Amino acid sequence: MADKETGPDGGDLAASIASGYAFDGPVLEVGALVVDGQGRPDAKVRIPLRMLNRHGLVAGATGTGKTVTLQVLAEQLSAQGVPVFLADIKGDLTGMASPGEAGDKVKERAASVGADWAAAGCPTEFFALGGEGEGVPLRATVTDFGPTLLSKVLDLNQTQESSLGLIFHYADTAGLPLLDLKDLRAVIQFLTSAEGAEELKGVGGLSKATAGVILRNVVNLEAQGADQFFGEPQFDPADLLRTTIQDGRGVVSILELPRLQDRPALFSTFLMWLLAELFQEMPEVGDADRPKLVFFFDEAHLLFKDASKAFLSAVTQTVRLIRSKGIGVFFVTQTPKDVPEDVLGQLGARIQHALRAFTPNDAKALKATVSTFPYSEYDLEEVLTQLSIGEAVVTVLSDKGAPTPVAWTRLRPPQSRMGPSDPALVQQIITGSQLNGKYGQAVDRESAYEILAARMAEPEPEPAPAATPEPAPAQQAPTYYEPLPPYDPIQDPLPPPSRSRKSSSGSSRSTSTRSRRSTKSSEPDNMLEDMLLSVGTSLGNTLAKKIERGLFGTARRRR
Repeated sequence: MADKETGPDGGDLAASIASGYAFDGPVLEVGALVVDGQGRPDAKVRIPLRMLNRHGLVAGATGTGKTVTLQVLAEQLSAQGVPVFLADIKGDLTGMASPGEAGDKVKERAASVGADWAAAGCPTEFFALGGEGEGVPLRATVTDFGPTLLSKVLDLNQTQESSLGLIFHYADTAGLPLLDLKDLRAVIQFLTSAEGAEELKGVGGLSKATAGVILRNVVNLEAQGADQFFGEPQFDPADLLRTTIQDGRGVVSILELPRLQDRPALFSTFLMWLLAELFQEMPEVGDADRPKLVFFFDEAHLLFKDASKAFLSAVTQTVRLIRSKGIGVFFVTQTPKDVPEDVLGQLGARIQHALRAFTPNDAKALKATVSTFPYSEYDLEEVLTQLSIGEAVVTVLSDKGAPTPVAWTRLRPPQSRMGPSDPALVQQIITGSQLNGKYGQAVDRESAYEILAARMAEPEPEPAPAATPEPAPAQQAPTYYEPLPPYDPIQDPLPPPSRSRKSSSGSSRSTSTRSRRSTKSSEPDNMLEDMLLSVGTSLGNTLAKKIERGLFGTARRRR
């Protein structure tokens, strides 16, 4: 008999769990029911594979086994042909590339949950943000990252976020590609100059004080080394959706985050950018038999901390709608209260590891966690503080969409290595990756910084013909960017920047141009100039029309 204070009768419960977790079709084996401290192999706890796109939550205090749970789920997804993405905070998940070790504890745990255990590694790909750490560099352009996500990284308030959106809008319409942070810095400095201020008069302008705050935060972000994360070649999230040619296993993509504590907002927001890109680019598939990708979002509380309403709304909408693209999302954090209610309500699977109640705040978090579970005969406040390492309280959505019975579950052991792989093996995988040729070398092509620098370097107007009474005085170009070392830009088929002193959207010509029009001898030059300006304006407008932005203000790809 089970302890009446914590749960129902063991025999009745085992039968209920065995029935409640018996599904048709492929499943992920989570573990087995625990009764009186012992595993019950006759009462397996499973997740239907086709319900993984209904998302989930893995929660629990530090050291309770959340990382191993991710490993157990990810390696089974890979074995069933589903690609996986996850972030490696501590460096432990590199072990997924290596077969596990069949020690006595592993054998005992496998036997207690009725698992058929055999050592096996997974096909893996290692990534690193901007090349910081071990892995294929993962980068994004500033323009594609968008103003909403970047505002989160820069810790901007609502007014500053709105102003940053105006800066992006101007860069889009003026044909100024924002590829890296120096491009953004150059555009901000230009728009606060005398010449640049004229460009935004029709849409309200940009406060110098607000621009100063944004600019300082951008400079601080660069000083922290974040400039290496922004640039080209930009990562294509479609490269996460790969399977092996030989046996069709899903590739496990692991993003190394060795310095999470230094820039937590940047790392968490970068993961959200990846998810937003998948949402925008993936086709609709409806309720497929299996997900196209499962995305594990570790340290999820960092994403929601101090987030704006617009940001939270976009996250909620993404999570709600992305399941129709065949993407499953699992948030990993300490307590359910770390996740906003509107997002938590979208998560079908719950794997809750132990919680501690050492303080009044801990006790409140425990009560809040219990309230998020379906009705259960367990005393969950008691159970959640008694769970051992590698045990969890589980409920998922059945293959018919109904919640399964709450089950005190012992997790099965992973078949891959628990702990880091040999560094030599990791380096061998990185060096041999086909994606190294695609993303390994950074590219710095002509973009907003170079275009604006070229404007400043324009030659003075040629003297007017003798018949002209007075040549127009040459005007000193304003200073609106910080000089950087000279760079030989890579040629790229971008539209040529307008050579007029105004924007490419059709502003008035300079005084010298108007004075030259007063003579017949300059008419052919004026006609040629007008034609070139018209072509430049047309190309700039064409580029601007191609930039469409999604939920987070991220740019849609032009394939």
